[in-house]
Amino acid sequence: MTDDPRWAAVDEYVDGLLVPSDSTFDAGGLPAIQVSAAQGQFLFLLARAMDARRILEIGTLGGYSTICFARSGAQVITLEVSPEHAAVAKANILRAGYAERVEVRVGPALETLPKLQGPFDLIFIDADKETYPQYLTASLALSRSGTVIIADNVVRDGEVANSDSDDPRVQAVRRYIEQLAADPRVQSTVIQTVGNKGYDGFAISFVR
Repeated sequence: MTDDPRWAAVDEYVDGLLVPSDSTFDAGGLPAIQVSAAQGQFLFLLARAMDARRILEIGTLGGYSTICFARSGAQVITLEVSPEHAAVAKANILRAGYAERVEVRVGPALETLPKLQGPFDLIFIDADKETYPQYLTASLALSRSGTVIIADNVVRDGEVANSDSDDPRVQAVRRYIEQLAADPRVQSTVIQTVGNKGYDGFAISFVR
């Protein structure tokens, strides 16, 4: 799908009016795959509205969404497999003034998750898509009644509806959504998004 130029134009308009600018954030040469500014503001507002005290993030990259969560007042544990990405994130978090609220744990998330003590109020999954089904299982084990679990990048330019896709990331997010549908512990939906990050979306789940 070709991106509609109006998508980015609306993001620019909204960002200029409603989203706090963050001149301290430095992508550090990392891939530009973090959430957009408007999406980061959405995550911040959701955490504030929930009065989330403990947040778990799977996938740190440069720490942009981490900072958005920390800005809500929560304590954040964020998991990052790459030491290089973690170093960039730690520097950004320190510059933003949230080092005391954020713990960055480095290593494969599937190895780190069993060592964590739940429950968390909000869990944000934004890492390697192929492992999303396993991340969901681990996230549910760290949840309580009322926990919200959000998974990013599940629409995949609309390919999530294509059962014949040969993209393993698409098939993994399809399994993730099918797990949600089959699990009586959660109520879920998918919100499609467009903007300067293209066409994608979040899966949002409420743990009963």
